[in-house]
Amino acid sequence: MTATPRRRLLLAAAGLAAASVHGTGGANTTGSAAGDPGAPAALAYLPGPAKLLGEGRLRWFGLAVYDARLFAAGDSMDPERVGTSSFALELRYARRLQGEEIAQASHREIVRLGYGTENQRAGWLKTMRGLFPDVQPGDRITGVHLPAGKVIFYRNDTRLGAVEDRQFGEAFFAIWLDPRTVAPELRRALLRGLLREPAIGQAR
Repeated sequence: MTATPRRRLLLAAAGLAAASVHGTGGANTTGSAAGDPGAPAALAYLPGPAKLLGEGRLRWFGLAVYDARLFAAGDSMDPERVGTSSFALELRYARRLQGEEIAQASHREIVRLGYGTENQRAGWLKTMRGLFPDVQPGDRITGVHLPAGKVIFYRNDTRLGAVEDRQFGEAFFAIWLDPRTVAPELRRALLRGLLREPAIGQAR
């Protein structure tokens, strides 16, 4: 079945479709988030100084869908072991989307990647439906992952809620960070700092 233009846009907005990805911070996209007025308030939950690892812009047929930024606390980020890492992923949307659409698209990708049982995934979908709001151009949704098994979500600088489920955290962020993601160029852009610096020290 051929996807409609809106469906293509929805999949791209959730990070689930192949698209062109461009770094938005020049040749060096890593650095300290200290003193950055544009840094998300959610970074306060990270257990240490926050470092910008990488960023990229997802486009679909030349249209910007969102800008993504990945932050980590010191040397705690391990893309191969997401469940043990402290990090934050921010998406700044360029398109209007309904929260239900974001939840459904996230659910479909979690299923494709094979995370969780059927019952777990049904529960996660219900949770995401209750958390994810409708977004307008310029809105940011930030998810903070803590290795204790907690995920905290923000819309702009307002806390949406938290999910205390280690397996959910691994499954949700796998959408962007799992090597099997269908947006591999975006994954590489987000992890650029780690790829260039295998051992990451404190940002400040």
